[in-house]
Amino acid sequence: MKCKAWIRKFAGIVTGFTMLLMIGCGSNSSAAPALATTPDYSQTANWLALSSSPNKDVDVFYVYPTEYKKATSSDPDFCAIDNPTMVQGAQTAFQRQATAFAPYANIFAPYYRQVDATYQLSLPFDQQDENIRKVPGPDVLAAFEYYLRHYNNGRPFILAGHSQGSAVLKYILSGYLKSHPDVYQRMIAAYVVGQSITPQYLAQNPHLKFATGSSDTGVIVSWNTEAPTTTITNPVTEPGGIAINPITWTLGEDTADASQNLGSLQLDSTGLPVLDQYGEILRVTGLADAQVDQAKGVVICSTVNPADYSLSNADGIYHVFDYPFYFFNIRQNAAGRIEQYFSEQSGN
Repeated sequence: MKCKAWIRKFAGIVTGFTMLLMIGCGSNSSAAPALATTPDYSQTANWLALSSSPNKDVDVFYVYPTEYKKATSSDPDFCAIDNPTMVQGAQTAFQRQATAFAPYANIFAPYYRQVDATYQLSLPFDQQDENIRKVPGPDVLAAFEYYLRHYNNGRPFILAGHSQGSAVLKYILSGYLKSHPDVYQRMIAAYVVGQSITPQYLAQNPHLKFATGSSDTGVIVSWNTEAPTTTITNPVTEPGGIAINPITWTLGEDTADASQNLGSLQLDSTGLPVLDQYGEILRVTGLADAQVDQAKGVVICSTVNPADYSLSNADGIYHVFDYPFYFFNIRQNAAGRIEQYFSEQSGN
């Protein structure tokens, strides 16, 4: 997988996560109170993806990762919904993440106003949660409610996100789905990837449960990927986080060999998946293994070179590759959970 050129470009253009080693610098800008008005999700321009003629029995509601990066320190901490850098990055992230679900689901994905990652990751976790509750969370919740009223038509759904998108999903899972159990009953699974799900979060939200296998439904699925040689703290992981192995879909610490991996993505110089001669996403086999490290609450990948896949100084944080390393495993897993959901509904 030839990702070095894309990683260099990604580090300079797309996400503030690449400022990993600069966390602690803080921000002098305001929280952008001018962004108080929630976007109008009746406007199709405020959607990254809409299935205008849904032809599948299941939906995916996808929330993309951080793609807003302040150009200067005087830029606002929260971007506008049509910020060009964010919009372009969201479209690229969609291709390497949300398309995992495309064979089995209609995909809906709103644009939303994001918080700059460097500013966000300089804050304690409770203040990060507060920022999510200020702008990104309410935006996506408004989009989710609009989707349910106008697009969903009672179909079961999967929630899928990454990084800041997963932080937003945690907000929706703990709030809206708690107070709307009828909607929660239609949730097949929530792929809350690139964020930590802690026992404390689950204790505070007893209506939620973490996955224990490959086919349980109504559950949260989560992991963060690192190298075994990582020596710095991954800023998106919280102490005590729970991780599931994205190859075997188990919680134990047994290693799943790269030969068991159903396929990873190869990314081109722009961060998009490489396509084969037939225009299909190229499947790369034998690249990434996976082992849950329960003490760290992450998934360890030992078979790739940190110099090729880390975003900064071979630090071993594989945040951007949480989906690409295990892309075809995610695809198969979603299919299995969908099948199980309908089996449960039919009483079989």
